This record gives sequence, structure tokens and C-alpha cells, in this order.
Amino acid sequence: MSGIPHDHYQPRTKFERWLDRRLPLGAVIYDVLMIPTPRNLNWMWIWGIVLAFCLVLQIATGIVLAMHYTPHVDLAFASVEHIMRDVNGGYMLRYLHANGASLFFLAVYLHIFRGLYYGSYKAPREVTWIVGMLIYLAMMATAFMGYVLPWGQMSFWGATVITGLFGAIPGIGPSIQTWLLGGPAVDNATLNRFFSLHYLLPFIIAALVVVHIWAFHSTGNNNPTGVEVRRTSKAEAERDTLPFWPYFVIKDLFALALILVVFFAIVGFMPNYLGHPDNYMEANPLQTPAHIVPEWYFLPFYAILRAFTADVWLVQLVDWVTFGIVDAKFFGVLAMFGAILVLALVPWLDTSRVRSGRFRPQFKWWFWLLAIDFVVLTWVGAQPAEGIYPYIALAGAAYWFIYFLVILPLLGIIERPEPMPATIEEDFNAHYRADLHPAE
Repeated sequence: MSGIPHDHYQPRTKFERWLDRRLPLGAVIYDVLMIPTPRNLNWMWIWGIVLAFCLVLQIATGIVLAMHYTPHVDLAFASVEHIMRDVNGGYMLRYLHANGASLFFLAVYLHIFRGLYYGSYKAPREVTWIVGMLIYLAMMATAFMGYVLPWGQMSFWGATVITGLFGAIPGIGPSIQTWLLGGPAVDNATLNRFFSLHYLLPFIIAALVVVHIWAFHSTGNNNPTGVEVRRTSKAEAERDTLPFWPYFVIKDLFALALILVVFFAIVGFMPNYLGHPDNYMEANPLQTPAHIVPEWYFLPFYAILRAFTADVWLVQLVDWVTFGIVDAKFFGVLAMFGAILVLALVPWLDTSRVRSGRFRPQFKWWFWLLAIDFVVLTWVGAQPAEGIYPYIALAGAAYWFIYFLVILPLLGIIERPEPMPATIEEDFNAHYRADLHPAE
């Protein structure tokens, strides 16, 4: 596990010694629970347990819902109504599953932005960051396929639009689109494929989560200062850390309890608030909705996709340089996936030697502007592509790329960081010992 000096598991009873020689399960559990954790972690480090809860919730409710769901275009919508009306507790299971996806993405976005601010992607944690981004991509694929399953109007047309993006790839695009759909259009083969993959992907996510946890347990956890735990001796490491159990487990469970109060209030009193009314009508291939809107957690990247239209000069320039190969539609697809790619490449785009944004005065302004930009892109992605909204989306998309490709590399050269504490112990004492022993 972690290279931080600490006590290791010692089996005490005869049975524990017998089991440890054959299956060292106790050692694994002990090392996970008792891993030395930086003692100065703040409340932004609670999202890991929320994400773990959401993953378990989605798998558990999804398995039960799959027992009553029928993946056929003539029966899917009716089977969802059957779950809602006839299955004991079916409506609650479905509302927990649907709103659980929203909590999952809210927690993962806060988790990602926490990592961006405190530099959790910097060496030696690049692999941890990349694995986290793979989890995020798998989550997006799972959520998209799950949104198609109710076979409502927005499910059908959302699948039509998103799979149509792959058809924009020059040359091989139509073949990829046909392979994804299982035919020339969204139909029964598509629904069956999406149901199978929606059931499978959460278990792949669970496996990636194990790798993610293993990765950051191997390198040690980051902390708000970005200063590494001292590893020269056990005594010094103990002054910088506390065991994960019970200190941080109890803190995380307390935070999870507060979040679940809000979550269950939404599930109980406003479960359809985040849904789209059109999705409560059965899919009709002959009637296109006036405004196709994906789920809220896709909206930032959907806004980037729509921002680059044929009248944008950059799109026109690329179209001319590539002799029409990269048209406006394909450019939008590249921009959408590129927005995720630059997020994954941030460990190599950020050139600053200082890890934590707490000690980077200029970085703070640009980072919070990025956070606002993300919220604006989420909002504008839900608006119709007319009037002033395309211009707002274009400005938001432009800043997203400028932040990662221009601002971060330049800040590492021109920024003057503030003084940092020498150790985690020093930072902890400065923030908390004063509260414990106030001045007389």
C-alpha cells in the first residue's frame, strides 16, 4: 500500500493467523482502514464516500429494475409504467436510480474540480487522475445508455442525435454509427445493445474504482497544501497523518448523512424535477420534440458541441484547410471530445511546480472563472440554439480551451507563488491549534 511508514496488520488469534497464511484478507482491510491520511484534509475530501455510495446504490437498484424491465421497443415504455405502478416499491426504486445518477455526477464534478484546485493530478498521481477520467467516461456512457431505456420521446431522439455524432466522422463514421445502432436507425437492436451495456458498464466502473483506490493508496493522498507526508521516519509521518479509521471515516459518514437528507428529500418530494416532460411520452419516430435536451450532467459538453457552427471563423478556416473534411458538425464533435481530453491531460498542461491552488494567487482567479464558466455552459446547454445563446456557448467553450491550453502553461512561468508551510504538521497547527488553545 502506501509508502508512508506505519504499522501493519498483525494477526492475533489462531484463526486470524490461519486465514492470513491462506488469504491475507485481514491485512488488506487493515491497510485500507488504517492507512496514514494527511491530518489537514478539509471538507472537500468527502466526495469519495459519496461516489462509493452512489455506485453501490446504482448497481443495487439497477439489478432489481432489470428484473422487471423488458428491452423491446414495443414493451419498454409499458414495462417502465409497470415498474412504477405494479411492482412493490417500484416507483421508489426507479426514482432512487434516476436521481442517484444526478447525485453521482454532482459528486464527481465536485471531486474533479477539487482535484483541479488542489493539484491532485500532479506527480506522482498522474495515473490516479487518468484512471479517474476513465471512470468518468464510463459513467457518461452508462448514463447515456440508461437514459435511452425508458423509451420516451427524449430517450429516442437523444439517442438519435448522439449516435448521429459518430456518423460525422469522415469515411468510417456511417459504418461506426450503424455498428452502434445495430442497424440503419435507432430501433429494437439499439435498445437491446444499450440495455446490455448499461447493465455491464457499472461493474467495469467498480473495477476501475478499485484500481483508482489502489493507485492513490500507493502514492498517498494529496492534501490542501500539496506538501507531501514526511517519509523519513514513522515518528515524523505520524505528526503529519492520522489513521483513516476512525477519524476520516466518521467525518465522511457524517457528511454523507447530511447529503442523503437532501437527496432523499428530493426523491420523496420532487423526484421528477430533473427529468424532461417529453420523456413521459412514449417514443414516436415520426414526431420530433421542439427542443432536444440531454440530462443536465451532459449539458456543458453538449453546449460546446453546439457552439461551433458553420458561421464561426475558426470552423470555416479548418474546413477550408482540410478541404471540407472537417465540417461544422465534425468540428463540434472534435470540440466536445477535445474538451474532455484537455481535462485528462491537465497533469502535463499545468507547468507550475506548486501543487495546491491555495498558494497560487493568479491561478485562483482563473480557476474560479473556469468554475463559473462550467456552470454557464451547463445553463446554456439547456437553452435553444438561437438568439444570444450560441454566442454565450461559444465564449464559454473558448474559455474552457484557453484555460487548459494557454493559461495553465503560462501561469507556471509567470506566476509568483506564496510561501508554503514546510510540513503538513505546520499547516495543521496553524489552522487548528489556535482554535484548540485560543489566546487568553
